[in-house]
Amino acid sequence: MGAYSAGTEPNVGVVKVPDPRVDELTEVYHPKKTTYAEVRWVDYPVAGFGTDGPGRGFVADLVKMDALVHVARSFEDAALPHPDGSIDAHRDIEALDLELTFVDLALIERRLQRIETEMRTLKAADRPAMEAHRALLQRIQAHLESGQGIRSMTFSPDEEKELRAYQFITNLPVLLVINVGEDDVAHIGAIEAEFTARYAAPGVAVTVLCAKIEAELAQMEPDEAAAFRADLGLPEDSPRDRAIVAAYELLGVHSFLTAGDDEVRAWTVRKGAMAPEAAGKIHSDLEKGFIRAEVAPWEDFVATKGSMAELKKSGKLRTEGKQYVVRDGDVMNILFNL
Repeated sequence: MGAYSAGTEPNVGVVKVPDPRVDELTEVYHPKKTTYAEVRWVDYPVAGFGTDGPGRGFVADLVKMDALVHVARSFEDAALPHPDGSIDAHRDIEALDLELTFVDLALIERRLQRIETEMRTLKAADRPAMEAHRALLQRIQAHLESGQGIRSMTFSPDEEKELRAYQFITNLPVLLVINVGEDDVAHIGAIEAEFTARYAAPGVAVTVLCAKIEAELAQMEPDEAAAFRADLGLPEDSPRDRAIVAAYELLGVHSFLTAGDDEVRAWTVRKGAMAPEAAGKIHSDLEKGFIRAEVAPWEDFVATKGSMAELKKSGKLRTEGKQYVVRDGDVMNILFNL
């Protein structure tokens, strides 16, 4: 996931995804290793934007991300002057949206110009397909010019196939993170409601945090941090955790689990994935040689203290084939043969 912030070079951070299911299974198995799912964050500097918009290098990197995170500042601090001289999170959000829209519009304009040139030499039999493609791009162009990102459009399967050749940046889902000051901590709920009402849409989620306080909480022991959070009237779950949940929703992914004495691990897979695809997340050989999967909800593994014999005896361990759609929190044992 890519985010824009201050600085000169991108910073890369990997965050483990908190998962109580992994914690509980670890208590059952006491494995040699516990592995949480991870989210990779690439923090791009505001310096990547110039008077002519995003630098090409930054855009080329951004379009490779699964989603964008826009951190917008919403507090005054004399020690941290804003480049524009004043604080206005709405202005900053809309300015970035506009810059990224210009990137997609420029891409469409260049392609439409090439289509006009190609149309002059096309055979009559090839013209209808090219004309349909031009109409599709013109529809997207009009949508962008109305101030909306491509992520809010719907396309037919054939149109989606046509558009795979393009890397439209406004087609990426966006998580808006509003960074407020310490004086606004008591009003985080109201601020989040305000920004959500204005910006939340398909492919766009909003969360609010005070980065300064969260940085302090991150240095504390969990119990101490929880007490401090309660004293401040903050939600029990941290904004980081809520941001990860929002990111998973935007990306349309969830986690299945594997558990045993060697390792308890969470694996990220797209919602709707079938068992062989999930097996491939573990190892490509498991997908190629997939036979079946032994599956049960994580709660049943915890309740039976990880006893496969007890799960089978109670009928809670299911045997699923290639058409099984993996559910969030499934614990899976893959049977395969190469």
